[in-house]
Amino acid sequence: MKSINGFERKFADEEVKEAIENVQNKYAGYRNDETLELAFSCIDLTTLNSTDTESRGKQFADNVSNFSIQFPGLANVGAICVYPKLVPVVRKNLKAEGVNIAAVSAGFPSSMTFADVKVMETKKTVELGADEIDIVISIGDFLAGDYEFVFDEIKQLKEACGDAHLKVILETGALKTPEAIWKASLIAMHAGADFIKTSTGKMEPAATLEAAWVMTTAIRHYSEETGRKVGFKPAGGISTADEALQYLTVVDEVLGKEWMNNQLFRIGASRLANNLLTELVGEEVKYF
Repeated sequence: MKSINGFERKFADEEVKEAIENVQNKYAGYRNDETLELAFSCIDLTTLNSTDTESRGKQFADNVSNFSIQFPGLANVGAICVYPKLVPVVRKNLKAEGVNIAAVSAGFPSSMTFADVKVMETKKTVELGADEIDIVISIGDFLAGDYEFVFDEIKQLKEACGDAHLKVILETGALKTPEAIWKASLIAMHAGADFIKTSTGKMEPAATLEAAWVMTTAIRHYSEETGRKVGFKPAGGISTADEALQYLTVVDEVLGKEWMNNQLFRIGASRLANNLLTELVGEEVKYF
């Protein structure tokens, strides 16, 4: 791996602007049942509230387990995403095949705790049944320029995940510039991230098309350099079919058809699921 100091790239304002205009001009062409169902199958069905209870976790698991009965012929969501405390009840009640259990960990959403505590929480969450772990980079250390610390911590957490996938949240709204988002993306991927993710959804701005374009461009660069494919997950504020299709368009335009599946693309959302189902079924759905 080249030095972290080499993870630099300048972006012209017009370059990013033109890329987003291209997406906005093209995304309507993706509006069909096949692509809407693909978007639904890439959802991380998420509940991350302080008021979450075990009964809510069970309800999420039951709804996903019964989805194929209620909506025969439609693909299920990609994962259920919860806080670590709800992983056991989701694991106990989730019967749907092919749906993973994701959990936020390592001091989510601020990441403002000790590295050894993050490692312990991550290991325990995997032991309790999580297939995927979503963590947040140490944003303050990144903004302070301590890139080696950020890299080393992600690497430790990847090791703590064992066989579980690691999704690394950059919190792009805090990073602000394309150059910072690019650098954080490369640090995360070189440290072992299986996915890079825009946002926690706990601060504004959350997911943006600009951040998505920079991150997917970084993924393409990294894949060409290493031969390893890393997934992409926009999250935070994505609630309509049109918004989901715009992010799918970014992925298709930058990364191509190989990334157009829930192994390499996820959408972090809660309201989006019902809205996509409404589009697919042709009448208002409030299933989730």
